[in-house]
Amino acid sequence: MEKISEFLLPIVQTINAYMSDYILIFLLVGIGLFYTVRTRFVQVRCFGEGMKKVFGNISFRGGKNKSGLSSFQALATAIAAQVGTGNIVGACGAILIGGPGAIFWMWVIAFFGMATIYAEAVLAQETKVVNEDGSVLGGPVYYIRRAFKGKFGKFLAGFFSVAIILALGFMGSMVQSNSISESIHTALPVIPVWAVGIFLAVICAIIFIGGIQRIAAVAEKIVPLMAVLYVGVALVILGINFTKIPETVGMIFKYAFAPNAIIGGAVGEAIKRAISQGAKRGLFSNEAGMGSTPHAHAQANVKTPHEQGVAAMVGVFIDTFIVLTVTALVVISTLYAGGGPLSTPEGLSGTLLTKANLMQTAVGTALGNQTVGNILIATCLTFFAFTTIISWNFFGKQNVQYLFGKKATVVYSVLAIAFIFLGSLFPNDLVWELADTFNFIMVIPNVIALAMLSGIVVKQARKIKDKKNKK
Repeated sequence: MEKISEFLLPIVQTINAYMSDYILIFLLVGIGLFYTVRTRFVQVRCFGEGMKKVFGNISFRGGKNKSGLSSFQALATAIAAQVGTGNIVGACGAILIGGPGAIFWMWVIAFFGMATIYAEAVLAQETKVVNEDGSVLGGPVYYIRRAFKGKFGKFLAGFFSVAIILALGFMGSMVQSNSISESIHTALPVIPVWAVGIFLAVICAIIFIGGIQRIAAVAEKIVPLMAVLYVGVALVILGINFTKIPETVGMIFKYAFAPNAIIGGAVGEAIKRAISQGAKRGLFSNEAGMGSTPHAHAQANVKTPHEQGVAAMVGVFIDTFIVLTVTALVVISTLYAGGGPLSTPEGLSGTLLTKANLMQTAVGTALGNQTVGNILIATCLTFFAFTTIISWNFFGKQNVQYLFGKKATVVYSVLAIAFIFLGSLFPNDLVWELADTFNFIMVIPNVIALAMLSGIVVKQARKIKDKKNKK
């Protein structure tokens, strides 16, 4: 494994650096800004409506539908995909490399991403296909084909399908299982990483067999539980560090524009690192613009596409502005604020801190007991990453079925299970870099289609506004 990693890692890192520093930022901010303006700030105008849609009639017993899922089940499946290692390990990686200011840029990406994901959910609803047996097929491949007719549309949709199968079904699942096994091994060294990999593979196999109904049933129960547990732990730590909260928030804004003071290097290079880390990890966290969650939103039984669009925006808000933000506040208030060990460019040198154990270290330091901190975060991370694996497997399966037919999904599931096990064995850095590469590739065809079909989305957003004005 080490020789493979030594050969592949520099190559993949070079590709990712170019993609995240230039192409990714342009595409994500560009499409988010485009939809923010065209929908007249739908993420602001309709945010209250989205919250009411999600929490107004919340139920953890969605039941089995003849076709598709309830709106909450679809959102829970989407959030299960969004809220994963990106909110803990990804956020920590962004802070370590780009400084506390990287979180500011993740907020910016998320704000514009709320408009982007509104568009993705609306288009997923507009273009979904309901089969005779009641099963629903939907996602970017269907709105890509709507945007581009003929051979080019077929090629672009196929390109996206291959990318998402590799990115989420295989490489992404490796990231999640890698993070679970690493965090559990850190908390309980007697448990080898390969044992965790085998256990995960078996549990996931049982859920994969049950299809989308079983995935939704698991997601709608685990997602609220894991969010409450994690945010509860974070709030306890922030209560301990409450005198440092103003300084912590100030550091996020200060180092967004002057990160060299805390990570070293020239001003221009430091700012580029902060922004690129915010964009890269922001994408991996909330997935807006990536084209993954539309597969879940297509499954929702709603009266209008707009309804699922506003619900989808709440998913990004929960992912970034709540779960990811409390991660950042805990890490920065404990390890950076008040002259903490990482408050200078020299602070990290010679330490064993990595993105995989930074949150565990922060919680353990604040509580004065590293073992307790390790176990608490390992438990939360296991919930997060597990639900992400099962949602991502479904997204990949939809695209396998699009490319090769329903029978091919069995082969896909077997391969996905194998990759879940392999993820527990591979080096952490290589797994993350490979996942980033294919995530970036997914963005390109998805954003092109979103730009082409803006008329459909704007019509939905403005139709609702016109109805409100008439009332």
